[in-house]
Amino acid sequence: MDHVSSENARAAGDAQEVLVCVDQYAFPGGWIKPAEADARAQLSCEQLEDGKVLCFERVPYLLFQDDREFLLSQRQSESRLHKNVSYRPSRDVLRGAAGEPKERARLHEIMRKYSQEVTRFLKQLLAPYALDMALDFASFRPEEEEGRDLPTHKRNDLLHCDAFPTRPTNGHRILRCFTNINPTAPRIWNTTDAFSVLAEKYANEAGLAAFAAKGSAPSHPLVRSFKKAFGLKAVDHSAYDRFMLRFHDYLKDNRDFQQNCPKTRLEFPPGCTWICYTDSVPHSVMSGRYALEQTVIIPLTSLLTPDKAPIRVLERLAGKPLSRSS
Repeated sequence: MDHVSSENARAAGDAQEVLVCVDQYAFPGGWIKPAEADARAQLSCEQLEDGKVLCFERVPYLLFQDDREFLLSQRQSESRLHKNVSYRPSRDVLRGAAGEPKERARLHEIMRKYSQEVTRFLKQLLAPYALDMALDFASFRPEEEEGRDLPTHKRNDLLHCDAFPTRPTNGHRILRCFTNINPTAPRIWNTTDAFSVLAEKYANEAGLAAFAAKGSAPSHPLVRSFKKAFGLKAVDHSAYDRFMLRFHDYLKDNRDFQQNCPKTRLEFPPGCTWICYTDSVPHSVMSGRYALEQTVIIPLTSLLTPDKAPIRVLERLAGKPLSRSS
């Protein structure tokens, strides 16, 4: 598939249906009117669950200027195993970085601080989620996305909803916080119809009924032993996780969808931070380099409107539970 563009995306005015500018929150104090903090935090969670993208004109957490300048000087490893530089907080491990050991150590330290600061910010901003928020990977994305040479299923410029091959969520939500640290150029996304609309149109064609029929039984002990013997992760995927991985690939493979679906262009200028549920906000990255990102997992039990979660949308279409906990 040729690289797509955002030339035919809908006018910027349509972006206002998706983007929510958060102007009552400022670093380091948080919500400008403390008496309204609880209500505003709840509203922010509801907006995210409704498929909105929350935006901040300035970085709403601590990010030192010298750290930002160091990041702008970095490049990514040329290994095709790593699409981005990743930081794994639970193990304090950095992957995909290039440079000399001293540079990698500095990058490791910066990513550790970044992950800690963004987590603090998200827990303050989205207080209803704070107690049960689970920290996932962070990443640094130094490469230019426009025209990037990647396999189809790893391409960022094709519209998709996120799913993790090695970290199944069992229906819990993927919430991601991004910051454009590029000093001169915006990061450009396209988005399209909401997940519920795409699921209604494409889920059956993508095989939802078959995934639902197979269910979410754990893998056989012999299979798990075999995987461990070869150094593979012995993780169990629910029917939901298996379908979402398939749906991610289906959407990227669907040439008609990629070329002809309605698109809305979202422009994130230098210094902008934005947050959304990337498992339900279809998105593609059309251009931009030098972005930071932190992922957190939000349990279904923490959601204010759980019926809007992708797993509930798919279960209504399938007529069957898609996880062992449904």
